[in-house]
Amino acid sequence: MTDDHSPAPDASPGATPDPSPAPGAREDDAAPEARAALQRVRTEVGKAVVGQDAAVSGLIIALLTGGHVLLEGVPGVAKTLLVRSLAAALSVETTRVQFTPDLMPGDLTGSLVYDQHRGDFVFRPGPVFTGLLLADEINRTPPKTQAALLEAMAERQASVDGTPHRLPSPFLVAATQNPVEYEGTYPLPEAQLDRFLLKLHVDLPSRDDEVEVLRRHARGFDPADLQAAGIRPVAGPAELLAGAEAVREVSVSREVGEYIVDIVRATRSLPSVALGVSPRGTTALLATSRAWAWLDGRMFVTPDDVKALAHATLAHRLMLRTEAELDGVTAADALASALASVAVPR
Repeated sequence: MTDDHSPAPDASPGATPDPSPAPGAREDDAAPEARAALQRVRTEVGKAVVGQDAAVSGLIIALLTGGHVLLEGVPGVAKTLLVRSLAAALSVETTRVQFTPDLMPGDLTGSLVYDQHRGDFVFRPGPVFTGLLLADEINRTPPKTQAALLEAMAERQASVDGTPHRLPSPFLVAATQNPVEYEGTYPLPEAQLDRFLLKLHVDLPSRDDEVEVLRRHARGFDPADLQAAGIRPVAGPAELLAGAEAVREVSVSREVGEYIVDIVRATRSLPSVALGVSPRGTTALLATSRAWAWLDGRMFVTPDDVKALAHATLAHRLMLRTEAELDGVTAADALASALASVAVPR
């Protein structure tokens, strides 16, 4: 899912998978239509965003598995536009929140407001009560507000004045952060990072992609007007529900399951790693591998599926030793070592 240590083209989630199921696959009647609809989402997003197929795939995988996504990239690489375009291609309620140092938990979750007609306090839902929450520059808000978002991500609820309120379904947090500017930011705690199913790097475009971006702007493309770009809703909650049910039916052989476990366990014994991947990471890699297999038209997971999703699913869950960081070792490097140390099942 990232440029570093990327899998072979046919295994990459950036590639366009075959929408037809493999021979002999058992799916509900609605599943093939759901897969085709989600493939059309790629096309719609591509009307506004050039060359970020892997990130689009990651967001779709998160929607299918009930996870959340952290998008990291320098300013100007279309992180916000990517999420807005995805929302425009889905019939899902979407809210954007600009995270700032003065954002309070109540600004996100909502608050109790006095109703003069009823003579009592009533709950007024905040922007977190939506289908797709775009948390822009998430690392600019203080820990107290991040904790409120963590509850929403982990428990699918928001507590206001001690009372929990259930969030709608589907619910996806797509958060963005800038990896090079640290002034006025609050590093995400490890517990919150671990709640993100995927961390996707939105990289600078290739020369050809940047030429295409320039060409579109020269023709009058306006990032603020996605309707003029021709993006239309092509999938919604029904397709997401059918797809999610199909993903849960994707089979995982004992050998592939043990391969996932061995990769995760290998991260815990690396000399460069202070804290390896937790069991939550193990189940996350299972979920993302299943979703990619289904999007690729198969009802079974292969080792290539696991390798293709390993970096985006696991790297952000690693905590490196200080001396390793000083030596220039990255989480991607450490995970590559773990993958190389585990035999691939035949």
